[in-house]
Amino acid sequence: MGYREVYDTWTADPEGFWMEAARAIDWDRPPSRALFDDNAPFYEWFADARVNTCHNAVDRHVAAGHGARIALIHDSPVTGTVRHISYAELQDQVARLAGVLAARGVGLGDRVVIYMPMVPEAVVAMLACARLGAIHSVVFGGFASHELAVRIDDARPRAIIAGSCGIEPTRTIAYMPLIEGALAEATHQPDFCVIFQRDQCPAELRAGRDIDWAEAVRSAEPAPCVPVDGNHPAYILYTSGTTGQPKGVVRATAGHLVALGWTMKNIYNVDPGEVFWAASDVGWVVGHSYICYAPLIHGNTSVVFEGKPVGTPDAGTFWRVIAEHGVKSFFTAPTAFRAIKREDPEGRLIEAHDISGLRALYLAGERADPDTIEWAQRVMKVPVYDHWWQTETGWTIAGNPVGIEPLPVKIGSPTVPMPGYDVRILDRDGAEVPPGTLGAIAIKLPLPPGTLPGLWNANERFRSAYLSRFAGFYETGDAGMKDEDGYLWIMARTDDVINVAGHRLSTGAMEEVLAGHPDVAECAVVGVADAVKGQLPMGFLCLNKGCTRPHDEIVAECVARVRERIGPVAAFKLAAVVERLPKTRSGKILRATMAKVAEGAEMRVPATIDDPAILDEIRAAIRPLGYGGG
Repeated sequence: MGYREVYDTWTADPEGFWMEAARAIDWDRPPSRALFDDNAPFYEWFADARVNTCHNAVDRHVAAGHGARIALIHDSPVTGTVRHISYAELQDQVARLAGVLAARGVGLGDRVVIYMPMVPEAVVAMLACARLGAIHSVVFGGFASHELAVRIDDARPRAIIAGSCGIEPTRTIAYMPLIEGALAEATHQPDFCVIFQRDQCPAELRAGRDIDWAEAVRSAEPAPCVPVDGNHPAYILYTSGTTGQPKGVVRATAGHLVALGWTMKNIYNVDPGEVFWAASDVGWVVGHSYICYAPLIHGNTSVVFEGKPVGTPDAGTFWRVIAEHGVKSFFTAPTAFRAIKREDPEGRLIEAHDISGLRALYLAGERADPDTIEWAQRVMKVPVYDHWWQTETGWTIAGNPVGIEPLPVKIGSPTVPMPGYDVRILDRDGAEVPPGTLGAIAIKLPLPPGTLPGLWNANERFRSAYLSRFAGFYETGDAGMKDEDGYLWIMARTDDVINVAGHRLSTGAMEEVLAGHPDVAECAVVGVADAVKGQLPMGFLCLNKGCTRPHDEIVAECVARVRERIGPVAAFKLAAVVERLPKTRSGKILRATMAKVAEGAEMRVPATIDDPAILDEIRAAIRPLGYGGG
């Protein structure tokens, strides 16, 4: 069947569709049905099943005779090392670490906070928790003590599993001082901490609390897999909240297994045994879904990459990894490719590497502008597929179902909704708008398996944050439109749609125009307050490396481009050249923060920001425009 037939099959019989998909999972007790809607809008999937995630990700492949197959490749340009771990080796490491936890009282439903760098042991820790039915909460390694403390107090973990340090291109970050700072601030205290010591910066362990990972695992009794109910939480992943208090997104076990298993062939078009690489971090949802769980559930080899797209050592690192490890399907964020393009605009560094085995590049995490997609297509000579999803959904809302049927690419669109997602474009009153009309993107309930059933200990917050604006719908927080062919176009976050003299305009559309300028490597547009028009767009331009043209000329050309392509209605006349944009550690541009900086408003610096000093650079760049405060 093609995409339309598959999607229509789901529409006609959602229950049958997901029960069929569930056949790919090994169940201790199979589900009697797919959807449990007794407690709507808190829907559950496969709730009466019994299953274990670790068994499905590791043990069943060993039992099927694939123990020698490589499960994880750790490629670490920051340490100059590469490691290969087979499924049999992974099973032993996971079972022994689970034994360490179980011997100290960690069991079904207990929480474990994981605070690790990008090493295979981070995946081992996640799977060890899943093996026991413990609920892990991964916090990005190196996160500030206060943010770690907030998550400790919310999750109330029995244990913390941490690395001794993280390694960046220019520095080593000791984790133990950050952990000590968090525990000094937190009300809740874990029973113990397991510390994975790294040679680059070993931690001083506290007697009675801290356990050396290597020593404990060496003598541990391997623990078996513990079956859990289908609706048992697999993990909690904290995402930023508008109040400053993070939201604990919960992922239920059975739906997570079924949905992620379905995606690997149908969306990413890989078969068991092939190499899949998601260049992300285990602290983010992409790392959860597509470094740890989905590839292993499907029997793939997953690359764990400890480096950066540029600077480790250069902008050719991605090409080396793809070539050396035979990557078939590659997933990263558009911002990574903008960084590579900025350093190597002509794509010369790829010439030293044979990436002919790669089938496709998948982009997500932020809107992929046409200029970046076209550059990647030209340099890599493979299809480039934008796709769109969220921390909350855990897997693709809209994408190109290449394993079912590759659909024509429309640059700028993530293509079409996946089965399970009934996506609508709504106006402020909740009415569906015609094709081509900008509106709020919402998904008709119930959400499919693998998405969030709620927030950790915060059901009312779940209702108010996602379900309150449009009755019967999940509000994505994104704005966009559908075209006549049913393709989705994600234009901006809802709060990035600005109102200029009564005209609702997408900042994303303006960014597309600016990104097309030959000297612009990366850009962002935000709305700033204006006494006459209500709001005005302000553009921030990062230029290609080696560009020596006067900045005033480039700004004038960019203003003219927006006027020509979008029209005078955009009132685009404010723009500045900056060296870099403020981003989260996962690469998302902090547009709302930039708008507050421009307006001189009081603000809380986001905990997820990669480098707070960038905000001062932004202020300095826009002061000549009359913005940024005194």
